[in-house]
Amino acid sequence: MKRHLLMLNLLLLLSLLAFSPENNFEKTLAKFHDTNSGYILVAAHRSAHNGHPENSLSALKHAIEIGADIAELDVKVTKDSVVVLMHDGKINRTTNGKGNPEDYTYSELRTFRLKMPDGTLTDEPIPTFEEFLNLAKGHIMIDIDIKTGNLKPVVDVVKKTKTQSQVFYFDDDYESLETVRSLDPGSMFMPRAHTFHEADSALIRFSPPVIHIDETFYTFELTSLINSKKARVWINALGDPDKQIRKGAIEKSMNNLLINHANIIQTDEPEKILNYLRSKGLHD
Repeated sequence: MKRHLLMLNLLLLLSLLAFSPENNFEKTLAKFHDTNSGYILVAAHRSAHNGHPENSLSALKHAIEIGADIAELDVKVTKDSVVVLMHDGKINRTTNGKGNPEDYTYSELRTFRLKMPDGTLTDEPIPTFEEFLNLAKGHIMIDIDIKTGNLKPVVDVVKKTKTQSQVFYFDDDYESLETVRSLDPGSMFMPRAHTFHEADSALIRFSPPVIHIDETFYTFELTSLINSKKARVWINALGDPDKQIRKGAIEKSMNNLLINHANIIQTDEPEKILNYLRSKGLHD
């Protein structure tokens, strides 16, 4: 009897370990680097901000809770070199403050509060990049959308939090990516390409795990090239595809997004896309 109970407890422990967030995240990392897995990754644009301020810690928590694979964020650097999350050139739209975030000190920025997507003011302050990475660590990948020319503090935070294995840097300015590489040669990159030949060049230059493309040159020939170099293909659902999804036409929208085998989808509707992919066995 005791042996039987011991075996049951052991099986229970193993099942808990198998479904722990850490183990699930290790599977996400493995699939991110396996372009032949058939697994479609979902990136939450500015984190999962439906019901939360964009680029906020609460939006990140929601992205983790719903099982998004990647949280996208935008970084700025204050005039006292603190890295914060902010998309726009000014804080007017997303906070109760005004002006360029890089003209403020961190303590000055911290006095402002984030707004919900509908403009409602919340109690959430503008988060630091370090806070965000510490919360994300071991749970979700991070796409760093570079919105600053002051890159050393950004790279320093990634090193400090020891999150190099789960973050990658995005830009269409390849010189910015080169600067990051000079600061941390082991960094991962997602170059943005605007043509087939630019994608080919970016693959040679950076050996990236993912290339960002858009629908203007989204062909099977392009995705075959990218996949042949062991990289994933990132495409956006932002704009019309997400609008279709909100209207209930998710099948049509997803067919268009996946038609040429893109395998990372960035969206403002991560929960809806995750549910769809799971129903099709593409995100299990």
